[in-house]
Amino acid sequence: MEFGLFVATKIDDWQLIREAETLGYDRAWVPDSQMIWSDCYAVLALAAANTSRIRLGTGVAIPGTRLAPVTAHSIASINRIAPGRVFLGIGTGHTAMRVMGMPPMAVGAFREYLRVVRALLRGDEVDYTHDGVTRAIRFLHLDLGFIALEPPIPIYVAANAPRMLAMVGELADGHVAMGNERPRVLARHLDAIRGGAARAGRALPDDFHTTALTTAVVLQPGEAVDSDRVVEQCGSQVAAGLHFAYEAWSATRDDAVVPRAYANVWQEYVDHIAAMKTPADRRYLEVHEGHCTYLVPGERRFVTPETIRAVAIVGEPDELIAQIRAAEAAGLREIGLLPPMAAARTVLREFAEQVIARY
Repeated sequence: MEFGLFVATKIDDWQLIREAETLGYDRAWVPDSQMIWSDCYAVLALAAANTSRIRLGTGVAIPGTRLAPVTAHSIASINRIAPGRVFLGIGTGHTAMRVMGMPPMAVGAFREYLRVVRALLRGDEVDYTHDGVTRAIRFLHLDLGFIALEPPIPIYVAANAPRMLAMVGELADGHVAMGNERPRVLARHLDAIRGGAARAGRALPDDFHTTALTTAVVLQPGEAVDSDRVVEQCGSQVAAGLHFAYEAWSATRDDAVVPRAYANVWQEYVDHIAAMKTPADRRYLEVHEGHCTYLVPGERRFVTPETIRAVAIVGEPDELIAQIRAAEAAGLREIGLLPPMAAARTVLREFAEQVIARY
């Protein structure tokens, strides 16, 4: 099992990644969300130049805001600084696009985007279409060291829906998703991924990487799951889960997309959104406030034992170790923690000292 962290992408707080390396973490995922954080590749460059062991990548890159050749050259530039330690995490861009009131990239367009990025990162020439014009493109000046394509950069795709999971099996080197720490969820995901691989005539490699985007809180003896300290350490992730579910539900009005753990707070949360002062056609500007960064005070009431357990692994050290071992036995290769910005150092240190050190 590897242990990673997802950070709030803050340009002058890249030292958090160096501290995580010292604590024993294996990977750092740096999110790409242009309306709420700093630039992910700038943060990755600083971290790459100031670390020596920890693996570094996007968590995840957003195709709708960058051309495919730009994403490929950006991650290959980081590989020049930290060769062999770099990976590309990528998804359709749920939050990064929704926070602008726009939908994520469609599955077909994402497949084409991924095809181009993969080819460029292999050093191939590839047909690329932009604004309706198709031309062959390839990286020039590879011998001058502007970017590095070796060692190869693995691509990990964020996916939950069946078509996206099938694409992971077809084209990716790994998979990242919320819920992967739960064996039944991981099993469902891996079944769909293997099916996509089989239909593409591909066998998943032995080193196919699986990551759970979650967070963790180490409980003190006898501590309640929803104590103020626990909420401080994971409340922003609970709220982010609600934001994600609300966007999916508002687009479909399908109650099936709402996780069962949210059932007891869901109608109250929908009413909370409806009461926002921001006009309905601009409400996306308010829904994502604090997303994966801090807990908006008005959303505290939605952080309950049920919603906490839906997005985080919570327990005393022995309980957390048992949960992680069960996930590992089911095929999970990495636990990735995304704590709120203000509590990140505390969460990472407590988890490293009380769980990783004993694992």
